[in-house]
Amino acid sequence: MLMVEKLQAAYGPAQVLFDMTFEIGAGEVVTLLGRNGMGKTTTINTIMGLIPARGGKVTFDGDMLTGQPPYRIAQHGLGLVPEGRQVFPTLTVEENLIATAAARFGAPVWTLERVYQFFPRLAERRANMGNQLSGGEQQMLAIGRALMTNPRLLILDEATEGLAPLVRAEIWECLARLKKDGQSILLVDKHLNAMLKLAERHVIVEKGCVVWTGTSAELAADGALKQRYLQV
Repeated sequence: MLMVEKLQAAYGPAQVLFDMTFEIGAGEVVTLLGRNGMGKTTTINTIMGLIPARGGKVTFDGDMLTGQPPYRIAQHGLGLVPEGRQVFPTLTVEENLIATAAARFGAPVWTLERVYQFFPRLAERRANMGNQLSGGEQQMLAIGRALMTNPRLLILDEATEGLAPLVRAEIWECLARLKKDGQSILLVDKHLNAMLKLAERHVIVEKGCVVWTGTSAELAADGALKQRYLQV
């Protein structure tokens, strides 16, 4: 589905990504792992066109995404839950959801009613402004807003960052339900044990390069690998 091939990106003269290469198949959950500052968010932002690629390419079902503006990339079926949530603070929950609603691939799978069924707390807070929500509610809203685009690939950057343990567990359960429904997901997060249970494959990033890719079973069994690349 998604092919990232020799992707390069930079901030001014400082190159950050060096020939990043990985892929995601339909219905797969894949994670990007690595310590802070290793290029995970830059990879996501370059895929989405928020940072221009300096080399390599990104294709989605054979269509070239590299060089297209972010809104065109989203129209191909990529939905982003950005780091920091970035909900619209002066819009209500319902207005946040309606703002991104799209049905690009036939009848929409995700409607306002289905998002409310998926996140009952959002239904309860539908008239509240985005800045009146807790961190967990804002994250639910950010996920719901991305789902309202009816994405074929859902991308989450720091899916549970800063959330209380109970709320974090609720988000993981929601992602597991999405996986069961066949949703393709690219995920960045710091909670390795939860990701080992959720994802089929993992891509470890070190200084803007892919240094390892493999299954949850392979990663769980390799303590030296985790020590080298994932532990602070």
